[in-house]
Amino acid sequence: MTDEFAAKRQAMVNEQLARRGIDNQRVLDAFARIERHRYVPAELHQLAYEDYPLAIGSAQTISQPYVVAYMLAALALQGTERVLEIGTGSGYQTALLAELVAEVYSIEFFPELAERANRRLEENSNQPVTIRVGDGRAGWSSAAPFDAVVCSAAPAAIPTPLLEQLAPGGRLIVPLGVEHQYLVLVRRVETGFSQRQLLPVRFVPLL
Repeated sequence: MTDEFAAKRQAMVNEQLARRGIDNQRVLDAFARIERHRYVPAELHQLAYEDYPLAIGSAQTISQPYVVAYMLAALALQGTERVLEIGTGSGYQTALLAELVAEVYSIEFFPELAERANRRLEENSNQPVTIRVGDGRAGWSSAAPFDAVVCSAAPAAIPTPLLEQLAPGGRLIVPLGVEHQYLVLVRRVETGFSQRQLLPVRFVPLL
């Protein structure tokens, strides 16, 4: 089947990601493979490769491609990790993670989004992922520890369970704050946790 969006997808990778400083080749390759238009409503297909968020229902959005790429690159994923995603949303970032790591667990607050994402992933991804409906702030203790946690919605403060479920050396990336939000990268170290503020962002609140 002809991929009518292939040129737009490659332009997204070249112009919006690589040209703006995303130099992790594994991340760039994943963005070139995963078809973002498969994870947005049909009426938004023509906008799927633009660099801004798009509505996916339930007052939620699929995040701007550059920010997703920035987050995944910041985690420096090597391919062997077990990763927890907070906020499955459309399933697009979930599909990207499945290309990049060994195991993906994803929690979605809205049942209708989880069902839709599961269906899209089954139709468009060859990589297995595990999705459940629940409160992402509680993490997924039965599947912990995780080498990385990716939070796709913004809490006012980092939920303690997400920190506790990190493996030694594990990383958590999260948009943090209410009115003013910043991406924060947390790493579990021997003495506790190190934290580094990255760039200003705007995400939906973590419910």
